[in-house]
Amino acid sequence: MGVLLAGMVAFGASHAEAQETRRVFRIGVLNEAWAANHPTVEGLKAGLRELGLVEGRNVSFDIRFTEGKPGATPAAAAALAKAGVDLIFTSNEAATLAAKEATRSIPIVFTLVGDPVAADIVASLARPGGNLTGISSQSTQLTPKRLEFLKTIVPGVQRVWFIHHSDDVTDSAAMAAAMKLAPKIKLEIVSKPVTGPDEVLRALKELGSGDALVSPTVDTLDIPATLLEASLKSGIPAVFPAALWVSHGGLLSYGPDFHAQGVQAARLVAKILRGARPRDLPVEGADKIDLAVNLKTASQIGVVVPRKVMLRADVIRR
Repeated sequence: MGVLLAGMVAFGASHAEAQETRRVFRIGVLNEAWAANHPTVEGLKAGLRELGLVEGRNVSFDIRFTEGKPGATPAAAAALAKAGVDLIFTSNEAATLAAKEATRSIPIVFTLVGDPVAADIVASLARPGGNLTGISSQSTQLTPKRLEFLKTIVPGVQRVWFIHHSDDVTDSAAMAAAMKLAPKIKLEIVSKPVTGPDEVLRALKELGSGDALVSPTVDTLDIPATLLEASLKSGIPAVFPAALWVSHGGLLSYGPDFHAQGVQAARLVAKILRGARPRDLPVEGADKIDLAVNLKTASQIGVVVPRKVMLRADVIRR
């Protein structure tokens, strides 16, 4: 009887341990995307699967996307914090700052933040501090290179217009870096901070011959999509921060792959769910930086992509 009782106790203990092992972690997702299946989110799910954390078995997702509306982001962040998720995964600066404001205790892993230090998201890349860590998309460093590629493909460009949300600290830092380069490659940078969709449309009406566009890194106010539409309609060349836009007809992009950034962030998420503290995990730079060109769009606007760019390109759309 004693042996049987001991066996039952042991079974009960092992069963309880198994139940604890199979606890489903709840991951809150916050971004300004227009749909739940943003590439960074799909990348996160794929990365977690590779690490043995499968949706429905080990993790579940509470996804909040605000369709590019800055005012909706803080409320969505507060709702996730109130729901008591185990971790919050963010994409872009506004979502990350909203999550940081909403909670000081729930771990936050961010993506698509161009300059986490300039945006006051972390104290430093090596020692983030607090409850945040993540992946930097390195916009400050990459924006000058985008201009170089643009000038190489379209040598006749004289002015580059940068239309961005006025509250975007990261893009302001990126433009400061770009302006240092501009005189060396004979470009004038026109910075146009905006606060609403009407201002974006008014700015676009000011463009003329010899002008080009550089897209901001985040889709606040749906600015990148608006610039893409204007570029395709008017034939004005535009450079974007990710190949996603080239797949939709953009001429050129240079920047991190959104899906790959989600996969990369999954490693940080898994470590935190297994006990690591965000403050002890250094912010990583995006692993995968792609140059993408759209030859069909180039042909439509009368541009011949140089051979050296073709050889360098990671993604070519025909």
